[in-house]
Amino acid sequence: MNQMRAFFFVVNTNGIGEFYKRINPNNMSFLFDSFKGWKQYCLDKDITLYDSVIEYEMTQKNKKEADIWTGLGKAYQVMKEAVDTGLQEDMTSRSGMINNGAKKVYKHPLSVLSPEFQRLIARALAAKEVNSCMGRVVAAPTAGASGILPGTLYTLQEIHQLEDQKILEGLLVGAGIALIIEEKASLAGAVGGCQAETGSAAAMASGAMVFCLGGSIDQIFNAVAITIQCMLGLVCDPVAGLVEIPCVVRNASASAIANSSAQIALADVSAVIPVDECIEAMGEIGASMETRYKETALGGLAATLTGQEIAKRVLIQDIEILPDEELPQ
Repeated sequence: MNQMRAFFFVVNTNGIGEFYKRINPNNMSFLFDSFKGWKQYCLDKDITLYDSVIEYEMTQKNKKEADIWTGLGKAYQVMKEAVDTGLQEDMTSRSGMINNGAKKVYKHPLSVLSPEFQRLIARALAAKEVNSCMGRVVAAPTAGASGILPGTLYTLQEIHQLEDQKILEGLLVGAGIALIIEEKASLAGAVGGCQAETGSAAAMASGAMVFCLGGSIDQIFNAVAITIQCMLGLVCDPVAGLVEIPCVVRNASASAIANSSAQIALADVSAVIPVDECIEAMGEIGASMETRYKETALGGLAATLTGQEIAKRVLIQDIEILPDEELPQ
């Protein structure tokens, strides 16, 4: 496997204020601050959600539109390659906690719901297993959640025979969603728990899927709200401090939630709580979450007897494989 290289297409911001700000009359730049503002901005300018993200990249990062699309194309290709790699090559991590689970799911003769659902779960597992085995992934929005967008969009494209261009537009919508989540809450497990990582990725995926299937802005944002409601409070408790267990299986479950949220939103079933308020609740929960539940490996599954035994075993293995000259003196 190649050393992991993470492609991160979501641009982080530190802006405060309305969705967009006029820095000067000749250079209209904006910062993602709220879903309400994002919708209004697009309606005022009569542009799509993804057009506004393109505009953001061009005005804030001085990128050329052609380069943005090229970069997205490469990122999506890496996503698909991660899925295929996870389903074709040996995926056994150094710790032993990851052992070709994706292939086992993919090849199992019994489907719980449908072959399509089985492939969705297997693909989400596969891409994340590649990350755990030091392969090349797309951090969307983080490496810990790197199986969710590949699993969902790969499968959506297969089922609905969508063109790559439509998927790339969906990725831009997902990027805009992540920008607002980061502004109002967080994308990092160390700050907001796993709700901030797999929760945000699932929200990005559900919104992107609704967009790709022709949903309205309200339906897209409703999918995000429903997804966040389902993921609120999820702690980040990696066993032995490794982004393996329960991270890999959570990528699969989050992908399932993203699909259910998209289905609900497309049917115009309301989330009741507006999406901006859902994200604010996510931020409040993350801020109040105890430190041991935020990527410290001090609580949750990491603190169980088995989790502690695994941590000791992994630590001993790591020490034993070090050359003598690298051992502490």
